[in-house]
Amino acid sequence: MNRAAKVMRVAREAAAAERGEFELAAVPASSEQPSGALDGSDPARGAESPAIFGPPRATESPTSFGPVVLGGRGAAPTSGVYVAPRHGTVVAVTSVGGAEGSRGAAAALSCAGSGIGTAALLVEVGGRIPRPTLIASASANHLEERLAARLPNLRPAARGEVCHLAVSADEDGLAAAGIAVTAARGGLAVILVAPDLLQPLLDGPGAPRPDAALLRADLEEARPLVALAVDDLLGRGLRVGVLKRRLGWVTERRAGFGALGSDSGGLPEPLLRRLLGRGARG
Repeated sequence: MNRAAKVMRVAREAAAAERGEFELAAVPASSEQPSGALDGSDPARGAESPAIFGPPRATESPTSFGPVVLGGRGAAPTSGVYVAPRHGTVVAVTSVGGAEGSRGAAAALSCAGSGIGTAALLVEVGGRIPRPTLIASASANHLEERLAARLPNLRPAARGEVCHLAVSADEDGLAAAGIAVTAARGGLAVILVAPDLLQPLLDGPGAPRPDAALLRADLEEARPLVALAVDDLLGRGLRVGVLKRRLGWVTERRAGFGALGSDSGGLPEPLLRRLLGRGARG
């Protein structure tokens, strides 16, 4: 072989080596490959191992409407109106005739429905964003985590034995309240609404479905309005209770922190039994 031929051969081998180093050479269809080289099987074990190569998994971003996020990672597309399933007891709380103290009553009711293993949920429609307390029960913290996962655009807060959540006073806010009720997993959910939002709460397709209603009212000033409201709620199949006097300032403050004990002058026991569907103690 002359010198020119040797130079050409060396050049071809160098080019082939460079292609093999930086490119994946195509394997002819007729060539044999070791079993399991690319299909994930292990010839030494004689069993299938997780595939090394494969089509990438498509990830689907969550579907969002307002503050509510549904779906994600392979979930089916969301369509139509979402109706929140009912879990546990849902109680709507509002005032009649301009009476004050509905917020304290809702907080006291939430404390009465909380226990060692279950935290009540207090949703304030149109309220301020709550702040977590320094001390909170484990069940309240767990409920806060579940709410944060389902409603990432909102800010739930564990306060004592209760988990608080504020939603907007519109259709999206009521839908978010419906999602939050499902996260309570059978616990008590208290929905505090202004009087003008009680009707949308009862009729909204995505809103939670109350089992009972607590009305804060001064009967001396608003007896006819209370009678009309009670008659309408009873006609809907709800249990109804009326708180005739506002709770004390200290009681409301303790209830707001989720630290109101059963013997701390909260809601009357007969009223709690009626709202929560508890039988009389024998």
